[in-house]
Amino acid sequence: MTIATEEGPLRRGGVRPGERALAPDFARGIMLLGIVLSNTAFHLWAARRGPSGWQPVDGSWLDHAVQFTMIMVLDLRIYPLFAFLFGYGMMQVYLRQTAAGTDGRDAAKVLRRRSLWLIAIGLTHATLLMSGDIIGFYGVLSLILGLAFLRRSERALTWWIWIGVALMLLVTAGPVINALLQGELGTLGDADADAGFKAYAPDEESWLTAAGTRLRTGLFVTLAAAPLTLVSGGYILFLLGFRAARRRILEEPGRHRTLLLRTAVIGIAAGWLGALPAALAHIGVLRVPDDMQSESGALTALRDITGNAAGLGYVAAVTLFAHWWTTRKPRRGTTAVTAVASVGKRSLSCYLAHSLLFAPVLAAWGLGLGAHLGSTTMAVFALAVWLVTVAGAYALERAGRRGPAEAVLRRLMYGPRADRA
Repeated sequence: MTIATEEGPLRRGGVRPGERALAPDFARGIMLLGIVLSNTAFHLWAARRGPSGWQPVDGSWLDHAVQFTMIMVLDLRIYPLFAFLFGYGMMQVYLRQTAAGTDGRDAAKVLRRRSLWLIAIGLTHATLLMSGDIIGFYGVLSLILGLAFLRRSERALTWWIWIGVALMLLVTAGPVINALLQGELGTLGDADADAGFKAYAPDEESWLTAAGTRLRTGLFVTLAAAPLTLVSGGYILFLLGFRAARRRILEEPGRHRTLLLRTAVIGIAAGWLGALPAALAHIGVLRVPDDMQSESGALTALRDITGNAAGLGYVAAVTLFAHWWTTRKPRRGTTAVTAVASVGKRSLSCYLAHSLLFAPVLAAWGLGLGAHLGSTTMAVFALAVWLVTVAGAYALERAGRRGPAEAVLRRLMYGPRADRA
């Protein structure tokens, strides 16, 4: 069925239930658990923090174990996974439309409209609940990258991926080389990292005052940090997602098993090893200058750049699991896998639900529970929140209903007749 829009005729609506592959949805479901866990540190607003301004430095030995694990496995590692899956999903939408006969320009316009709405949703989310929102951030990235690369050739994508790798290495290595030449490794980074924590305003007792801070932070993250990410080569995960979608790597993992296995092993190993010095420094095993641990310090830079490898490794590992799961017999635990995948199908709704369950309970302007939790108890709380969204998404899956945010976004993208396409 053709859907008429103001831009032009679309030959079909959004993805249909029978067209979905397990791997991307299951990966998104796992990703949301990683995001909700990695965001916990900012809600511990009464905790004592170290030079990084990220994870707390106080608590019991169990709290320190949780902090160590967060730094090694999650911090700066889950968002690259999100970026790859976001790019993959964009290309999937484009390819479905063009395969159905939609003109490439009209298909790109659908994604452009989606990006603009994501920016609006993200800024609203940041203002109301969560200043660290990533929806608007990736909305800007998808808008720019969709215009520049969605219809580019494989060769062009490859060239720009390597340019991005070079930019990323240059940005990371520049300050290190400069400090080495001057013989002052202690000049790496800025130890004053409190601003990164305060930008979330969880310790404000007035919701209105906190909302003003969150809006300013949200505008910076969305409209300034996103373009800066492009300049520093941070777009490569998007473009890798574009390329992987064209090759149907997540839909047909059996054909790419060797690539996926190598990516999982090398990516996760590099990611964890790259975060190890920062994790050891955080718990006091490795002694380094404070400014090397800060948000712009050497250890954070090392975590950041290796986090891209970890994100790709996680995608590959989850895809291999999905392939194993769908080919084995008998299948036990089907309900659990289906429930996690149902979260991935409704990732936008579940992501917004996290903030709805987090902020009013944890922030000082709400119940203020964040002042009384440690890293361990906060992680348990985050896991409980994720499980609530799993239960809700699974209930919607059994009822054959989309997530509320997905239903609204689908209508905004395709128009009121999209559900009948």
